Amino acid sequence: MTRVAAVQMVSGPVVSENLDEAARLIDEAVSDGAGLVVLPENFAIMPRSDADRLVAVETDGQGPIQEFLAAQARRHRVWLVGGTIPLAAKSADKVRAACLLFNDRGERVARYDKIHLFDVSLDNGEQYLESRSFEPGDEVVVADTPCGKLGLAVCYDLRFPELFRRLLDRGAELFVVPAAFTAHTGKAHWEVLVRARAIENLAYVIAAAQGGRHASGRETHGDSMIVNPWGEVLARRARGAGHAIADCDRARLQSVRASLPSIRHRRLSA
Repeated sequence: MTRVAAVQMVSGPVVSENLDEAARLIDEAVSDGAGLVVLPENFAIMPRSDADRLVAVETDGQGPIQEFLAAQARRHRVWLVGGTIPLAAKSADKVRAACLLFNDRGERVARYDKIHLFDVSLDNGEQYLESRSFEPGDEVVVADTPCGKLGLAVCYDLRFPELFRRLLDRGAELFVVPAAFTAHTGKAHWEVLVRARAIENLAYVIAAAQGGRHASGRETHGDSMIVNPWGEVLARRARGAGHAIADCDRARLQSVRASLPSIRHRRLSA
């Protein structure tokens, strides 16, 4: 059994300030017994503009944000999911939204680049065009951790159950979903989607979100939560900075999968 924490932030455009806040929140989660800590999407920078994000972009394997994550994991002897950070893309005017996993020695053991980009025009007038500034990833990532096999996904990915099936087919027993859902879409769909991904895959979901009003004027939904394989919300953080914390029990997961073997009953594989 491992205690896991979903950290919620209200990140701004200044990287150093966000890292200080993340350090404080990681320390709080570890003090509560967390062995795995998940940071939200854009934890290190919630920019006012695409140009601000490009200023913070790092080369894979080096840079202050990556050094911060490694140092925090090593210092606290904790497994750490670094939300997303902007890493260099093939196109100079774009970045990869990279979710990095560090072990308790501060070693990076996995990288997942967000596959699904949020290009939408909402009925409340909001418009988002992530493909204008982000380059999509194309690799599905599952990593071995003390909690079990961990599948990595980010925010908009939550709406694509086929991705989670791919992760399940690679052995995933729990999913992490760093996110920055809008207040509008989050109110309608966030909890439903998080719980659905847990129920249909009989897996734990650790969903760490941005949650509040940002300097850019954007408002994010929050409601970071940890959901068990039965779809029960074990812990949540509604709004503002803080964390949700709960135990991930691998024996419980295996028991649920044995008593309700829907994964083995699948008939459509394509």
